[in-house]
Amino acid sequence: MLIIGIAGGTGSGKTTVVNQIIKELPTDEVCVISQDSYYNATDNLSYQERTKINFDHPRAIDFELLIKHLKALKAGKNINQPIYSFVTHNRTKDTIKTHPRKVVIVEGILIFNSTELRALFDIKIFVHAETDERLIRRLKRDISERGRDIDEVLNRYQTTLKPMHNQFIEPTKNFADIIIPNDRYNTVAIDIVRSVINERL
Repeated sequence: MLIIGIAGGTGSGKTTVVNQIIKELPTDEVCVISQDSYYNATDNLSYQERTKINFDHPRAIDFELLIKHLKALKAGKNINQPIYSFVTHNRTKDTIKTHPRKVVIVEGILIFNSTELRALFDIKIFVHAETDERLIRRLKRDISERGRDIDEVLNRYQTTLKPMHNQFIEPTKNFADIIIPNDRYNTVAIDIVRSVINERL
């Protein structure tokens, strides 16, 4: 099993890179695990308290469960991935049954912050995008997909996203084996990643 970690700031284009990689692989040989599914369960908090959670801080992630699940997949066992709702800021009661695959891609903004999790990745990729580009993408996504208004998104960006990015995400670029600039010239980097995967498989 080849485990690939793909990190990068919010709106950097991680999902695009993941899709570019997996479209060349047989569907039964690859699975994607999102860090977003592993935000801590918040059943003990009221909705108002949940809205104040700093989702861009490593403390918001259940790294223990994510590591346990990756190790289980590596051992050939199925896992039940949690499903997280950004509308209620909590895990739902549903899970996704996930089977071991030849290639497992883990993507998320904070996945390089855990030493133990990093050690499980065979390839570490960081997707880089300029700050203004990331903000624009975040605005579009949060307004259209998560029901936020523009003031809420901008306020969160200034008070949380930007400082957390500088403190916890940008520095983890140093752990990456490959840094992909997320623009139209990234095809060479994607091709390199694909050839490494094919070589390992």
